[in-house]
Amino acid sequence: QVQLVESGGGLVQPGGSLRLSCAASESIFSFAEMGWYRQAPRKQRELVARITATGLTNYADSVKGRFTISTDNAKNTVYLQMNSLNSEDTAVYTCNGNRGRYNYWGQGTQVTVSS
Repeated sequence: QVQLVESGGGLVQPGGSLRLSCAASESIFSFAEMGWYRQAPRKQRELVARITATGLTNYADSVKGRFTISTDNAKNTVYLQMNSLNSEDTAVYTCNGNRGRYNYWGQGTQVTVSS
C-alpha cells in the first residue's frame, strides 16, 4: 500500500515562508506525476502545483512566482516551497501521487497564515 506522509505545515505570519514535505513509501519515479492540492474552509479542493516524472511543472495562477515544487528522488520526497504567504493560502495541503487511473493521497497538513 502506497503511503504519502506530509509534514511542514503550521502557523506563519503574512509574508512568511514554509516548506512542505511529502515522503512517499515508494520511488517517486513510479508515479506519472505528483502534486500538492489544498482545500480551504467552505471551498473546493484545488490543485496548487504538480510535477511530472520528467520534471515538468505547472502551478495554479494564484501561486505562480511564490511557490515552487521540487523533488529529492533519493529521499522519495516532494517539496512545496511557499513564499510570500497570505491569508488566502490558509488551507489543508495534501500530497497526491498519480499512476494513471490510480490516485494516492496523504493525510494533509494544515497551513495557517495569520498575524
